[in-house]
Amino acid sequence: MSDRDSATDGTRSDGSSRTDGGLTTETGTGGGTATDTDVTTTTGKHRGTGGFGGFLTLLRREILRFVRRPRNTFVPPMITNVLYFAVFGVILGGRIDQIAGFQYIVFILPGLIVLGTISNAFENASFSIFHGRWNDYIEAVLTSPLSHRSMVAAYLLSSALRGVLVGSIIAAIGLGFLFVTGTTLPVAHPVYLATFLVLIAVLFAAFGIVGGLWSRDFDYLTVLNQFIIRPLVFFGGVFYALDALPEPYRTISLLNPMVHMVNGVRYGFLGYSDVPVNLALGALAGLTVVVIVVDVWLFKRGYGLVE
Repeated sequence: MSDRDSATDGTRSDGSSRTDGGLTTETGTGGGTATDTDVTTTTGKHRGTGGFGGFLTLLRREILRFVRRPRNTFVPPMITNVLYFAVFGVILGGRIDQIAGFQYIVFILPGLIVLGTISNAFENASFSIFHGRWNDYIEAVLTSPLSHRSMVAAYLLSSALRGVLVGSIIAAIGLGFLFVTGTTLPVAHPVYLATFLVLIAVLFAAFGIVGGLWSRDFDYLTVLNQFIIRPLVFFGGVFYALDALPEPYRTISLLNPMVHMVNGVRYGFLGYSDVPVNLALGALAGLTVVVIVVDVWLFKRGYGLVE
């Protein structure tokens, strides 16, 4: 995990300051914050009085957290996707017949964009929440007068932004390979493309908040991203069309939510989808709302935030 390399920036140590993305919390020898304010004291009428300025401050800090570390944030997915496009798109793609009437490199591009968007939105939210818990600087957020909705929104939007940025970088890399190979990429339905991409980023940022609250150590984050999310995306039709699968595997694949997300973005680019696009869009929007509500509820309960 690329963000894991930055964990050393906030290593626990009594009597030291913990800094992350512009937020510094001084700690005393007892391990508590300098204000000695309990996490649960900012409640009732004081909660939610931080206003829009407080929300923007937290949002800015979370954005700067990954923008200031481009080697951890943007370079790894760039290298990975250059390899994907070179190996699967150019070398193997030249030996593979067209899929659904499209060149293979064009067909896999939407799926790789989804993979990068999902992974980075989830990773950013889960790591930011967990790292703040691990080094106790999340207490500075919890003791602020910000509402729980504002806290969740800041973590959510910053992580979704990272997902969309990485997805855009992957799209640019893909366009570069298409230009070299003399292939064109249509954008059949730009509104569907933008809607699906944003919803996917927001949904997995919301899932990342849940993952960050649930995780007990860094290995939990690795398991969630590398062994659950990525395999589901790879079996979500990134490198193949569902029509290539015999029954009952095609029907079973429809139970994988990643299939509907990949096909939604593919429909935005190519106008082609293996699933009903409007149904997938409605289900995705509904699931996104549900997970965000769960995030706010977990923050209100203090799940994973307070001992």
